[in-house]
Amino acid sequence: MINSSLFMAISIALISLIWVELVRDCYHFLAHIWQPLGRLHNWHHRVFKPDLSVNSEEIYRQANWYNDLPESLVMLLFSIGFAFLIISQGWMSPSYQWLVWIGSLYTLTFTGGAIARGLGVPLADEITDVTHRQGDFTSIPANFFVNRPYHWRHHFDDQNAYFCGTLTIVDRVIGTALSLKGKKIAVTGANGTLGQELIKQLYLKGAKVTALTSQEKPLFINNKNEQISIKTITWQIGEESKLNSILEKTDILIINHGINVHGDISADAIENSYEINTFSGWRLMELFLTTVRNNEHKATKEIWVNTSEAEVNPAFSPLYEMSKRTMGELVTMKRINAPCVIRKLILGPFKSNLNPIGIMSADWVAKQIVNLAVRDFRDIIVTINPLTYIAFPIKELMTSTYFRLFTKN
Repeated sequence: MINSSLFMAISIALISLIWVELVRDCYHFLAHIWQPLGRLHNWHHRVFKPDLSVNSEEIYRQANWYNDLPESLVMLLFSIGFAFLIISQGWMSPSYQWLVWIGSLYTLTFTGGAIARGLGVPLADEITDVTHRQGDFTSIPANFFVNRPYHWRHHFDDQNAYFCGTLTIVDRVIGTALSLKGKKIAVTGANGTLGQELIKQLYLKGAKVTALTSQEKPLFINNKNEQISIKTITWQIGEESKLNSILEKTDILIINHGINVHGDISADAIENSYEINTFSGWRLMELFLTTVRNNEHKATKEIWVNTSEAEVNPAFSPLYEMSKRTMGELVTMKRINAPCVIRKLILGPFKSNLNPIGIMSADWVAKQIVNLAVRDFRDIIVTINPLTYIAFPIKELMTSTYFRLFTKN
């Protein structure tokens, strides 16, 4: 059994690693807002082409001297300061004090890598610069750790986002783990209460929004007493394939349309509930996934699906629950090997035409959805029911594990 002193020492060693990563990410963020550091950091942004090949070996080597090495030295300085603070306060047993230097030793690998790359040591870039390796992306942007697709977005999607180098903590805290600026976003159910509020919040984040609706009327949003026209495309359930040309040009598809027949359990109600809440969304999802073909698409394309809190809680509308749960299961299954990020919107009761007795306001719900999305939450839960925050992650883990075990990837 690990004694308390050793446990404390190991905990502090882990904290020292996280600490230097936070320092690195804060340095990177500062380099984008403070000109003196920015002049050095700009060398790094001059290096790479979209396929992550280098524009010039000379520029690549200079970037390591002007950006990577100073960054690692700042990390080293703060890691040493952290170690001296822990030792001076007597927070570690003398016999384990060597563990407090783990952060500094870890940082020296960055310093050594930067020097090796700056000197042009053979294979140094391949061994030490893993987020800039060339080649096809074999995964989607990671959630908690930075991989190649995640970092690619910092260079070629939005240089004012995706600042993190290893852990995504800083980006998640400040809301730069997903940039919506300039994104082409298509929203179904756009004329619904939530659809209109979502479009407004996305517009305020700088997105280029297209409203997909079954209603033959243009859509406007109100912002600071100004009526803003939103590009509107009319479509009907069952005609999803007609949207293919739109989906080709779309970065983020938000599947938000639905129907609630409440207590009706007639044959027509069953058919309509599943056709609208389940199979229409599933067809759109499958169509969109066929548009994900290259590294850029894998890094930037996404699907958001409003599956509802009905996945785990009663909605007092049996067909609504059943059809939404089915859609939720399909999404969970597709996420196993999807070529892009698929997010779920797990929403509690908000006031809308489908639910006039809802408790939350659609405006507030839309704001929370966007706030959580830019912090890279893959399951976006917005509800007043605390049980959902416990029940849904457990349900999702169990279901996804089951699917991974018994489906072919």
